[in-house]
Amino acid sequence: MKQSLKSKATQDLIINKSFEMFYSNGFKSTNIPDIMRETSLSKGAFYHHFKNKHEIGIKVIENIITKRIQDGFIVPVEDYKNKNIPKLLLYIFTERIKKFSEKEKELGCPANNLINETGCSIDDFRPPLRKLMDDWYKVLVQTIEKGKEKNEIKNDVDSAAAATLLICSFEGTRGIRKVYDDDKLFNNYLNSIKSYIKSISK
Repeated sequence: MKQSLKSKATQDLIINKSFEMFYSNGFKSTNIPDIMRETSLSKGAFYHHFKNKHEIGIKVIENIITKRIQDGFIVPVEDYKNKNIPKLLLYIFTERIKKFSEKEKELGCPANNLINETGCSIDDFRPPLRKLMDDWYKVLVQTIEKGKEKNEIKNDVDSAAAATLLICSFEGTRGIRKVYDDDKLFNNYLNSIKSYIKSISK
């Protein structure tokens, strides 16, 4: 039991450190010796858990990046039973972006970064990243449809188009913000999202 816990702790250490390095330096620029150095693990200890960097990348997507999206965007949206849908969407797509640290503003979205860096070149990453985006999209569509049922969203709103706009606006803003040194882009995004959500609300 103790050995199992120790093994799990070592695996988590590798995954967490790798995420930090992929986020700061990029997946392709991070190599296994770098990860071993940051985790203070021997070559034997490292390869006992992972055969290569791609295996670590998949675990980073599944264990960390997916959880960030789920905790920040999917779980809160699913909790709509006693909430006003437009207000819920406004909160999720504006309040989270206001809380980003300077480092998060400079580095952008971990999921978006990995998609841009590896989406067309590493086939193993595409299914988990696509599933993450599909899950986010589906729950948004369902929530907007629920808003129509509750008479809070206009009936003629295309739910699929609205969900796509919300996700792409958020992710696009996070990506473009990396080339700026101030929050003007964020502020323009916030104003645009507020106006858009108001325009689809009853």
